[in-house]
Amino acid sequence: MTEAQDVSENQEAAPPHYRVAVIGTGFAGIGTAVRLKQAGLEDIVLLERADDVGGTWRDNTYPGAACDVPSHLYSFSFAPNPDWSRSFSPQPEIWDYLRRVAKDYDVVRHVRFGHDVTEARWEPEGNRWRVHTTGGTVTAQFLVTGCGPLADPSIPDLPGLDSFEGRVFHSATWDHDHDLTGRKVGVVGTGASAIQFIPEIQPKVGEMRVFQRTPPWVIPRHDRNITALERRIYNAVPAVQRLARTLIYWGRENYIFGFAKNTRLLTVVEKLALANLRRGVKDPELRRKLIPDYTIGCKRILLSNDYYPALNAPNVDVVTDSIAEVQPDAVVTRDGTRHEVDTLIFGTGFHVTDSPIAHRIRDAEGVLLADRWNQEAGMSALRGTTVAGYPNLFVLAGPNTGLGHTSQLFMLEAQVGYTMAALRYAHDRGTDRLEPRAEAQEAYTQWVQKKMEGTVWVTGGCDSWYLNDQGRNTTLWPGFTWDYKLRTGRFDPGNYHLGAVPGAERTRSRQGARAEARGALAPR
Repeated sequence: MTEAQDVSENQEAAPPHYRVAVIGTGFAGIGTAVRLKQAGLEDIVLLERADDVGGTWRDNTYPGAACDVPSHLYSFSFAPNPDWSRSFSPQPEIWDYLRRVAKDYDVVRHVRFGHDVTEARWEPEGNRWRVHTTGGTVTAQFLVTGCGPLADPSIPDLPGLDSFEGRVFHSATWDHDHDLTGRKVGVVGTGASAIQFIPEIQPKVGEMRVFQRTPPWVIPRHDRNITALERRIYNAVPAVQRLARTLIYWGRENYIFGFAKNTRLLTVVEKLALANLRRGVKDPELRRKLIPDYTIGCKRILLSNDYYPALNAPNVDVVTDSIAEVQPDAVVTRDGTRHEVDTLIFGTGFHVTDSPIAHRIRDAEGVLLADRWNQEAGMSALRGTTVAGYPNLFVLAGPNTGLGHTSQLFMLEAQVGYTMAALRYAHDRGTDRLEPRAEAQEAYTQWVQKKMEGTVWVTGGCDSWYLNDQGRNTTLWPGFTWDYKLRTGRFDPGNYHLGAVPGAERTRSRQGARAEARGALAPR
């Protein structure tokens, strides 16, 4: 055996080991890494499939991409951005913000780019995770998934789609090399991404067919430039921006009174949306196509000032008949109409209730997390974060932590705080294994589903991406975000199986040992 072969085999037998491995470098991954480093733990690795950080805001570069949450809420609490240019941030600014945070907090050096996770499996003999990626294998005592629900595009399985001879792409993988000028474009879907890119491309395309399954409720987008004076004030007096953030936060929380407490309160918002439709669409026949038949809020409420005017344009046709098949140069609807197109753009959302990362995570017996959830009533996790049968795993943006009214970052930071509390507990007590009790997870899940009863997401009469195949809402948090933060404010060891391995047998890197010697993850 050559020396090179010997080194290679040793590397395969003993891959790099870390205290914490984090999957993804979007808001969840970067936020987790910052908090770990602030706690003194440097023995971490971030596994990123792309060649830069940013997650959703790196990948979604379609025309008009922007946040539908006010800018001041859409940043980490520990890293406010006083220089947002608009009240609703455009995609390039959000991506720049994430890259800046990763750089300023020294996160980038922990990232392994080009490491797409193919499988992560729990190894009980060492109380660790073995994570296989396209860039190599690592092991870690704790595993945090920060992939998010908007990571993997969903394209419907349309008959004949493979036969289409034109260009096909999803909004999340926009083909910027494909010139749309004068093209016959078919847009499938009318969700949050579609209502942003349709107005941007409408003026340049020759013809556009918008294939609408269900019309969304759309209210005005109160967007404006943030003045140079405002930005100077935010830079000079950060407390002013914190006040603005606080006021926006509480304003957004008021939506829950209609969504989850008394759905009759939503009639006010519904009237606002109908007035927006009347202003934007004068043709009564088109307007009829665009009036939803479900309670506002059942699906995500969308914000736009230019979506309806774009649909009014003479080169746009809204098609409400469902798609029967795709032919090499056309889309055929159920009524037999053949719509000639040379470009198909899907604005059909993402795999939300069927988390792609769950298809890559296995327990000690090899059971996929996705299969475990499928055998039950769908995704579930204690505090939306930890899963019975999968020790030392923390799922950020997990089951029932999504929001339909405010910034997801509030929930992510609460989850990161809960994760940090668990890691501090493990450190302080020499515990190498944290696994939620199945009965605790089930009780929590039943409590969440009980709270879901009577909310607009269940009673609103729509088939939304919030619901799984069993009609169960496994996506949203059914209440105020401050309530969730209170419930994740401390670690609850009584709900966990706790294991410890004698110090001499612990599997950890030398860097991790040094970190513990410095008091890393000590209570703060």
